[in-house]
Amino acid sequence: MDLTVITYAVYLLISIGLTVWVARTLSRNGRVFLSDVLHGNDKLADAVNHLLVIGFYLVNLGFVALYLREDHGVFDVRQMLEALSVKLGVVLLVLGVMHLGNFYVLNKIRRRGAVESGKIPPPAARPQAPRPWTAPPAGA
Repeated sequence: MDLTVITYAVYLLISIGLTVWVARTLSRNGRVFLSDVLHGNDKLADAVNHLLVIGFYLVNLGFVALYLREDHGVFDVRQMLEALSVKLGVVLLVLGVMHLGNFYVLNKIRRRGAVESGKIPPPAARPQAPRPWTAPPAGA
């Protein structure tokens, strides 16, 4: 069997495994956060959580599939490890960016809900920090 094909198989196994593990972890631990964002509506939190997981799978597995090809070929174990490290590193970065993007959007929704419910005053109504006193110019 060609080393390029073995590299593809190892890449797919690790990438798909990482994607499933991250999605399950985010789903399990993100449910409480979603429930808070959605003001305790657990049924809606479960539905949104499920939809986020499906979107997460689609985007990440689609990226993994598109990023499969190795243009240079793999002819020895060193090239195989190098190709795998680059590909898996990029997949991990994409997984991290997806996680941070989801968290950013949900946090914005949560803050907006807290402002609308009156728990947090809007930015314009928040007290301003005192400004330092400056002496008037001499001769004025």
